[in-house]
Amino acid sequence: MEVTIPVVDLGKISDKVECNKLREACEKWGCFRIINHSIPPTLMAEMKTVVRTLLDLPMEIKKRNKDAIAGSGYMAPSAVNPLYEALGLYDLGSSQALHNFCSQLEATPHQRKIMEAYGKAIHDLAVKIGQKMAESLGIVGADFEDWPCQFRINKYNFTPEAVGSIGVQIHTDSSFVTILQDDENVGGLEVWSNERFCNVKHRVQCNEATTRFSIATFMLAPRKGNVEAPAEVVDHDHPRLYQPFIYEDYRKLRVSNKMQTGEALQLLRLN
Repeated sequence: MEVTIPVVDLGKISDKVECNKLREACEKWGCFRIINHSIPPTLMAEMKTVVRTLLDLPMEIKKRNKDAIAGSGYMAPSAVNPLYEALGLYDLGSSQALHNFCSQLEATPHQRKIMEAYGKAIHDLAVKIGQKMAESLGIVGADFEDWPCQFRINKYNFTPEAVGSIGVQIHTDSSFVTILQDDENVGGLEVWSNERFCNVKHRVQCNEATTRFSIATFMLAPRKGNVEAPAEVVDHDHPRLYQPFIYEDYRKLRVSNKMQTGEALQLLRLN
């Protein structure tokens, strides 16, 4: 059965009706498409060109892309995901992190310029979406400016023999907000919303024999302090469901134990 993913118009997001649509999408779907997001189509196209070039580099160069935090660096094709590989940049708002990433991959000055422009635009978009998600829950003045974002640029090597198979296994994202260029789906972290929002399980499936590229941006969690539900979403009818935790500790738990679909969160759930 074909379903239609909700569409949220960021150009109208200050309207109560559109804000309520955003909240409903987060609660019932855990994802939505966004339109009128103000990122120039030319910049998105230029970034896609950069991504293709970087992911077509020789394997020995791509392997220089090391983890900054657990699971943030290069991912080579594996037994679990044999058709998939990806490069990663943790903390895209950091000029030093971007410099290191470009140096590892021998990126040109032009490629770096494109990544800087795209990184700023996508970070600003993630902050705006996060603020509007918070406002939809009655949380005013939520500040996401200093939350680090991570790039993951993905390549799926789909062959004729792979049609109908899975490109990436089913999983949930560990981030608060994920923005995916092309599909532009966005999901919210359950802990922060005290499970008011859904963290959608998703996967990539091969529908045709082609090479597919995508750009995912993850706004992760507070740079300092704990991940925990704000007081505004905790009350008598909605008691706190998860113990506060440090994001990097949660991520290490998830990666080291290969918990891809929310199992790590359940270990942090309060009785």
